[in-house]
Amino acid sequence: MIEVSGHGGQIQFDGEYVTITRKGFLARSMVGKGEKRLHIAQIAAVQWKPAGTFVNGFIQFTVPGGNERRSKFGSQTASASQDENSVVFTKQQQSAFEKLRAALDQAIAAQHAPQAAAAPVSVADELAKLAALQQQGVLSREEFEQQKARLLSQ
Repeated sequence: MIEVSGHGGQIQFDGEYVTITRKGFLARSMVGKGEKRLHIAQIAAVQWKPAGTFVNGFIQFTVPGGNERRSKFGSQTASASQDENSVVFTKQQQSAFEKLRAALDQAIAAQHAPQAAAAPVSVADELAKLAALQQQGVLSREEFEQQKARLLSQ
C-alpha cells in the first residue's frame, strides 16, 4: 500500500484501487470533502507536473468520459487544485508522489498488456517480484513480509 499526502488531499494505492481522500477545511473549500475510488482499469492517463522552487506540482487522473477543462497558461496548478481527480503537492512531498506515479505507471501498463495464456506462476517468481518492489521502495518491509506470508501459506 502506498499512501501520500499532498496539499488538500491524500492518495492511497493498493495495487488495484486509487483512493483520493479529502479532509478538513482546505478540502471543503477547494473540491469538497469526501473520498473517490478509481479502479486501475478506469484510469486512462496520469498527468504529472513536477513542483518547482516557487510553484507546487500535481498529479491528475484522467478517466474515460470525464469532463476535463483546459487550463490557461500559468494556471495549471490552480486548475488542478479545483479538480476532483487531482492532488497538488509541494517540492518536499514530490519524492513520495514520484514513487506513487511509478507504481501507477507499472500497474496501468500491466492492465493494458496483452494477456498471454495463463501460465502458472511459481511462488518463487512472485517472491522475486515482491523483493523487486521492496527494493524500488514501492513496498515497505512490513508489506513485503505480509505478502510473503500470504504466498507461502497458499
